[in-house]
Amino acid sequence: MEYRRLGKSGLKLSEISLGSWLTYGTKVEMEQAQACVRKAYELGINHFDCAVVYGTQPHEAEKMLGQVIKEFPRNTYTVTSKVFWKVGPSTYDQGLSRKHLMDRVDMSLQAMGLDYIDIYYCHRYDPDTDLEETMRALDDLVASGKIRYYGFSEWSAAQIEHAAAIADKRNLRRPVVSQPVYNMLNRYIENEIMPVAAREGMGQVVFSPLAQGVLTGKYRPGQPPAAGTRAADEKVGRFVQGMVSNEQLLTRVQNLKPVAERNGLSTAQLALAWVLQRPEVTSALIGATRPEQIEENVKAAGVKLSPEDLKEIDTILEGSVTTSK
Repeated sequence: MEYRRLGKSGLKLSEISLGSWLTYGTKVEMEQAQACVRKAYELGINHFDCAVVYGTQPHEAEKMLGQVIKEFPRNTYTVTSKVFWKVGPSTYDQGLSRKHLMDRVDMSLQAMGLDYIDIYYCHRYDPDTDLEETMRALDDLVASGKIRYYGFSEWSAAQIEHAAAIADKRNLRRPVVSQPVYNMLNRYIENEIMPVAAREGMGQVVFSPLAQGVLTGKYRPGQPPAAGTRAADEKVGRFVQGMVSNEQLLTRVQNLKPVAERNGLSTAQLALAWVLQRPEVTSALIGATRPEQIEENVKAAGVKLSPEDLKEIDTILEGSVTTSK
């Protein structure tokens, strides 16, 4: 495993990290999910990502994660949570108000059985709360020791700039990380978010580097999704339906295979390695339902692709790449 510094912070995260979205606390049984976490830690992954809303009910994935990470020395890993989405009937069960942030951190700590959360994310931007209120609350949470660092998930460049400006103006602790979607097919962060975040000293921990499994090559043109795949799942298949029904896109993904094989990689490993070619990216979040998937994915760490490889990938995918949100 290779490790990278998270922006200008002192944290060093594994190039491949393990996420919990759409997996733990939902369709993956507890024992199997915990086996994945143990395998990830064994292979050098030191960063585990979670959120209040992950799982079949609030804090469910956090509870699962907490049960297994307690087996590891606390100083050897980083764990995250995220807050914003509505998780209860009360008007206070959503958003980025001081009240919701303070209350929800305590609930997350209890769910995971931890004394502190390494990185706490604002899961989305909250237009109904003054940003200075949110920033002061985050600063107070760091000062209290309940969180160590904070950042934003899927915030625009302008929103990140505004937050950093408030931190500087009010002498508050600054954000250190942005967590957006980023992969070969969705590159919208390259134009504004990457340069702005880099200027503000923030690293990128990107999610969906395999485009919800589409970039593994397992979905083939003219064939229905195989049983057990995400696209075949009625509950979560909506996240990939647009892609798996696009036969031209699926054909182009299949055409990536020679580039992968030339580098001794699978198509999935190529997609992960591609994401990690960007110096702005600190880590790529993967999801896994089986330990073997993690064993394969971590092989993308440390891989260097040639300029010719990168150019060929762009040529193959031309016309299927999203560059705006």
